[in-house]
Amino acid sequence: MEERLLALIDRFAEVEQSLNDPSVVNNPARLREASREHKSLVHVVTIGRQFLNIIEQIRENRHLIDEPSTDSDMRDMAYEDTRTLDERKEILSGQLNTLLIPRDPNDFKNCIVELRAGTGGDEAALFVGDLFRMYQKYCENRSWAIEPIDMTESERGGFKEITFEVNGDEAYGVLKFESGVHRVQRVPDTESQGRIHTSAATVAVLPEAEEVDVQINDTDLRIDIFRSGGKGGQNVNKVETAVRIVHIPSGIVVQCQDERSQLRNKDKAMKVLRARLYELELEKQQSAIAGARKSMVRSGDRSEKIRTYNWPQNRVTDHRLDGDDKNHPLQGVVDGGLDEIITALRVADSKLLNKSQD
Repeated sequence: MEERLLALIDRFAEVEQSLNDPSVVNNPARLREASREHKSLVHVVTIGRQFLNIIEQIRENRHLIDEPSTDSDMRDMAYEDTRTLDERKEILSGQLNTLLIPRDPNDFKNCIVELRAGTGGDEAALFVGDLFRMYQKYCENRSWAIEPIDMTESERGGFKEITFEVNGDEAYGVLKFESGVHRVQRVPDTESQGRIHTSAATVAVLPEAEEVDVQINDTDLRIDIFRSGGKGGQNVNKVETAVRIVHIPSGIVVQCQDERSQLRNKDKAMKVLRARLYELELEKQQSAIAGARKSMVRSGDRSEKIRTYNWPQNRVTDHRLDGDDKNHPLQGVVDGGLDEIITALRVADSKLLNKSQD
């Protein structure tokens, strides 16, 4: 561990130095990459320096204890100090065992979130609206910025689908655990006999892909311009600013009509397209190296039912967790209180990674 920590500290010094290099500072892509690497290393380097310092102090104490000329009082003090240092060393060693697990480089990126109504008709669309508000509040609590990209509203409220971007520190690394099928059980407003209905929505969280991550040829694109539409098909923009992009090789279709500027809508649509193409490439890589890490916690498979929001029982159940971590008060969660669930999922994920490293 010592050699690895020394190598990371050296690398951290190189990255810090590069952040003052004009050739890096004046290159947005290189600066962004260096900043991300610096952020990924700063915590492990801080703990690592403390760990190495304690090891050095323990060595000095042992040398003092073994020295024949050391008097008894000094030797006793060295023994006591070493016991305290050994306890601290064990704590830091445990932290480092987790911190030194290789992290997904995408964790430090912004992300794009897509919510889509599944089974349940109007009730599913209302549930998508609830999920969107939940993520809005969660991002607000973390001082993350949300920027809508595209949405299709439902006649009775909510959304048939909505896509938005989340900009914030480790946004993808935190929200990636939300990918999957979310299920709701409650009595819809349209239900006259008070029967509980079950509806579902899918959540997809994609790491934001930059131009250097995905190469897209202009000849592979078909771009359509049209008027933005509101709920019920009513035109809300008399100028053709909405943009639809078809990626011909993959068949992926994305669109954006949130902005009044055609250029801004095109930029946003391209951002979603890059993210989806990047996700396709990641899925190919993951299927090629399938193993212990491809577990229910990590897979993010949208076909998996990951969570149930039960209104009559005032309970949210995350089906990937066990014990006390499994169930949570519903109102707190839908009001943006996702931290406990996501933290439990991240801990479970780290344990799986630890096992895969053994």
